[in-house]
Amino acid sequence: MSESTGASYAAAGVDIEAGDRAVHLMKEWVRKATRPEVVGGLGGFAGLFDASALKRYERPLLASATDGVGTKVDIARRMGVYDTIGHDLVGMVVDDLVVCGAEPLFMTDYICVGKVYPERVAAIVKGIAEGCVLAGCALVGGETAEHPGLLAADDFDVAGAGTGVVEADEVLGADRIRSGDAVVAIESSGLHSNGYSLVRHVLFDRAGWSLDRQVPEFGRTLGEELLEPTKIYSLDCLALTRTTPVHAFSHITGGGLANNLARVIPDGLHATVDRSTWEPAPVFGLVGELGGVERLELEKTLNMGVGMIAVLPQESVDVALATLADRGVGAWVAGEITARENGAAAVELTGDYA
Repeated sequence: MSESTGASYAAAGVDIEAGDRAVHLMKEWVRKATRPEVVGGLGGFAGLFDASALKRYERPLLASATDGVGTKVDIARRMGVYDTIGHDLVGMVVDDLVVCGAEPLFMTDYICVGKVYPERVAAIVKGIAEGCVLAGCALVGGETAEHPGLLAADDFDVAGAGTGVVEADEVLGADRIRSGDAVVAIESSGLHSNGYSLVRHVLFDRAGWSLDRQVPEFGRTLGEELLEPTKIYSLDCLALTRTTPVHAFSHITGGGLANNLARVIPDGLHATVDRSTWEPAPVFGLVGELGGVERLELEKTLNMGVGMIAVLPQESVDVALATLADRGVGAWVAGEITARENGAAAVELTGDYA
């Protein structure tokens, strides 16, 4: 009698042993991304976090955010570099949490692949764990899913969700902003994780550039520039709230500066941002030049060198800038809040870039 030729999970393209090896390889990195409140370790069906730590709050509000890194994963795949994309994922999630003043507590991740290559998956998780350390939060769990037949073997995507906490009467936002407040811009580390569909279209499809092309303006290759990790601002922003009466933050992601800042500007007020107060990094101008992209389109798509905005009282500006400078974070006064005239937009960008 011949051996059975029945169907199996492995024959369908799912390698359970490879998945187990990936978990084994990532454990050392996950152990480094922890907090005292984490209960247990990697391997359970759910991550456990000791909520009794929240007793010090009068009225703790939990904040939640979820995000991915978009088509930047294609750059990582093509470069064969997988240990930076996790920084991007963490930054996209925790920097949304901190906008309302929330301290990030923990994250979970979801990695979807066409085929499990254990070392590759472990490298992605390594980056996520390192990002969590930079954000001051724990990585309490995750999932790696193999989707043969839906994704090519080298294809992958990542997503994550995070939870933070903020005291109810310390929530930041539009209701705190007042006329006369200063708009403080905090520099980005580059493109971050937004607008890569435009960037890839311009640089690859239109200009025909390769990732290994040396770009004098960058002082490195195109691929290295495009993989520059997203700046993780959470601890810097929390430090700012401890030294100054911050009224609001705005995380500058998809949609650009004007659209994201408008989300925290209340009715009746108007934010003016002066472009001449900073010079965007060369990559922004290069995308515009090579693609013939109009400035307004660039500004609607890319962060243009500003990754976070803080709105705070004018009298707190010096302390705020000093606090950020002490932490090695570049920042400057980019505008102000005034009364809004009828028909005026919530945010107006004026002047030309320096």
